[in-house]
Amino acid sequence: MIQAAILTGDLISSTAKRASDLDAAMQTLSAGAQEISQWSGSQNHFTRARGDGWQLDVTPPERALRAALYLTARLRAADLGLASRIAIGFGAITTLGSGTLADGHGEAFVTSGQRLDSMRRGEILAVAGAGISPLHRALVLMMSERVSRWTREQAEALLAVLPPDALTHSALAEQLGISAQAVGYRLSGAAAAEFRESLRLWESAA
Repeated sequence: MIQAAILTGDLISSTAKRASDLDAAMQTLSAGAQEISQWSGSQNHFTRARGDGWQLDVTPPERALRAALYLTARLRAADLGLASRIAIGFGAITTLGSGTLADGHGEAFVTSGQRLDSMRRGEILAVAGAGISPLHRALVLMMSERVSRWTREQAEALLAVLPPDALTHSALAEQLGISAQAVGYRLSGAAAAEFRESLRLWESAA
């Protein structure tokens, strides 16, 4: 058995969008998944399912919440008019499948899928599975409310500070072509420092 984390997501209000919009959103999420793979040097498997659904395995599993936030920011920064709900499921995995996650099996898959199905209207992030306490769920619930209010500019800045090897503010300012003060405003408005500290504590306790 592999102890792992599976993210299961679907695009919100996708029926009102063109197929080309959905494809662009999925390509954005897939690119984000490749960037997440570079954090640890492990190849994660992003798999599209049911048109507007998708799954991703995250290694190491303690970075699953960081990955979910990164994908949320990636999609918002792309400014496609689409967001995704994301359910994080922790647990054992019997197999990741043959090439894609479409035929993957195990507790993490089941837990993640079931949690996605039970998410309430307006929820962006949710978590369930082995080792998850009410305090974990409370933290993710609070994050879910906050990320729903990220602007495109805030999400763009967060993409540089959410990875484990985050850019410095000065490097980020140079990359975005704005002042360090403007970077500070964007990150402050997105509660970047609070997110980073919460993620540090989450991962150190895993």
